[in-house]
Amino acid sequence: MVNIGNDWDTILAGEFEKEYYQKLRQFLISEYKSRTIYPSMYDIFNALKFTPYEEVKAVILGQDPYHQPGQAHGLCFSVQKPVPPPPSLVNIFKELEDDLGIRPPHHGCLESWAKNGVLLLNTALTVRRGQANSHRNKGWEIFTDRVIQLLNDREEPMVFILWGSNAKAKEGLITNNRHLILKGAHPSPLGADRGFWGGNYFSKTNAFLQRFGKEPIDWRIPE
Repeated sequence: MVNIGNDWDTILAGEFEKEYYQKLRQFLISEYKSRTIYPSMYDIFNALKFTPYEEVKAVILGQDPYHQPGQAHGLCFSVQKPVPPPPSLVNIFKELEDDLGIRPPHHGCLESWAKNGVLLLNTALTVRRGQANSHRNKGWEIFTDRVIQLLNDREEPMVFILWGSNAKAKEGLITNNRHLILKGAHPSPLGADRGFWGGNYFSKTNAFLQRFGKEPIDWRIPE
């Protein structure tokens, strides 16, 4: 059984017993045995492991993991050291510098964000090597929609950052008016010029949190 190791285990109690997840589990067992799948099976739930339910201050939604070797490690937009930041993350770092004056690091690992209360959640948590969206519609979306709904139910205010059409499609799950939704174009080079730049997502997130007496997120990334 899945053991996340924090309050998500209680919050998600019963989810892993449901029929859709059992089918997904059998699919993943076959995939990991017969193909190269990212991330490592030990890293699939890192977003939840690094950011307990009660500690979530902001949610950034991604699509599915990076599908090239050495990149994905269970946090959306993040890559393992020493892999250089992919193009979407380079643009996120540029926006961060424009917004808060934070210089980009020389790597693309966002674990520090996750440990500061930023849930870095992909809508599908696994992918075949070299095949983007290859694990789409296998059950992951049911699971991650449930995660979003559980966060929406929480009384403590948080910020949902939705970049691109896939993330914006989840807006309907966020019905609690205590939370803030920030939207923009996808940060990829193909989409960033259509409304990503100048969103000030990071400063707006912190201003919202501080309005409710919460500690702002430290968006700095150690080298």
